[in-house]
Amino acid sequence: MKILALETSAKAASCAVVEDGVPLAAAWQCTGLTHSRTLLPMVEDMLKNSEMQLAEIDALAAAVGPGSFTGLRIGAAAVKGLAWASEKPCIPVSTLEGMAWPLAHLQGIIVCAMDARRKQIYNAVFRAEGGTLTRLRPDRAISLEEAADDIRSLDGPLTIVGDGAALCCGFLTEQGISCQMAPVHLRMQSAVGVGMAAARLWPQNAVSAQELTPVYLRLSQAERERLARIQEQKK
Repeated sequence: MKILALETSAKAASCAVVEDGVPLAAAWQCTGLTHSRTLLPMVEDMLKNSEMQLAEIDALAAAVGPGSFTGLRIGAAAVKGLAWASEKPCIPVSTLEGMAWPLAHLQGIIVCAMDARRKQIYNAVFRAEGGTLTRLRPDRAISLEEAADDIRSLDGPLTIVGDGAALCCGFLTEQGISCQMAPVHLRMQSAVGVGMAAARLWPQNAVSAQELTPVYLRLSQAERERLARIQEQKK
């Protein structure tokens, strides 16, 4: 089974084709250009260079969150458009789970960390063993202090992955918790991990293009400011 996966949750954008859990092709770009400019041309070039066509793809997967509000919307919209036109099913994948799968070969605890600002991280925790992952904590927006208190109780070597890895690893080290960051080439979000996760989630988590929806975990800054103004007006 071939899955076309897209990842747009952070600064980098990427796409990949994974067949039965094995990556066949991938493209990754982190140049500062907007995902709306780079994503679909990157998908088109990857398929062309790999001599594949969208008709050969069985399902499309997207990292649906948490992450950048704008990035997630762009990725979801791209997958919905491709899936709708080709009548393909979609597989929503947690951004955090997607970033953990390339490290499934390790033995120990995988701590996923995305910088959520305001001294918070988007976080999930998995145990890697024998090339598989077992989820230990749900996706959550959590303070660094809360994350440290929770992670301290886990047994096994800790590997931190994600664009918040340096922030999280530094804080945990200050708290006396031994950890290491994932190698730089496996540290950031990638569509390969999304495709690997999607292969395990198929077919039970498949949805239609209409049902594919980003998962933000918390309100955007604009929404928080609007609610604050409403509360202030009520005083």
